[in-house]
Amino acid sequence: MHEDPRDMPALSRSRSLGVVLANLDAGTLTVEWRCRIAHMASAICLSLLTLVAGCGPTGTTNAQYILFTREGELSFFRKATAEEIVRIDIEIADTPAERTLGLSGRSFLPPNAGMLFIFDSPRPLAFWMKDTFISLDMVFVDDVKEIVSIARNTVPLSEAVIPSQGDAMYVVEVNAGFCDMHDIRAGDTIDFARTGDGGSSG
Repeated sequence: MHEDPRDMPALSRSRSLGVVLANLDAGTLTVEWRCRIAHMASAICLSLLTLVAGCGPTGTTNAQYILFTREGELSFFRKATAEEIVRIDIEIADTPAERTLGLSGRSFLPPNAGMLFIFDSPRPLAFWMKDTFISLDMVFVDDVKEIVSIARNTVPLSEAVIPSQGDAMYVVEVNAGFCDMHDIRAGDTIDFARTGDGGSSG
């Protein structure tokens, strides 16, 4: 961490104004000095406003509480035994616009919920955390619904690319720590059903 050089103009101006006020009382101030002090005060206010305006992260929006919309259920299964590990509620992102938006801008995801991204065909996939305020586990799943890789504890707002470790057709995003809590691993499988389907997605 180093000192931000943007702080220096406001600091030096405030010290100059302090020296003037310490050495001159109101009765001895000429019109010229009053004008100078007013100019310095205006400059300080402008500098402070500039600093405040630059405090937010560039290119990000404020986190919002967006209500989770249950659109289906998804289960994780242990590959060796086909035993169900855990079941969650899901929102589904299966259009380009929905996949692009994902969970960005949200401040909260229920603990037993997630978002399922569905692509048209298996391929190498890459995600990032730009404008995403909550840490996630990203579960990359192939076209036969087997987990190919898991990106755990992603960093909020990071623009680092997070690739799948192989071709994937689905991505499940859940809260960070979910996969460790339930011991979900590469090789385990998933299945899901949309609300009202009454069965497997296929």
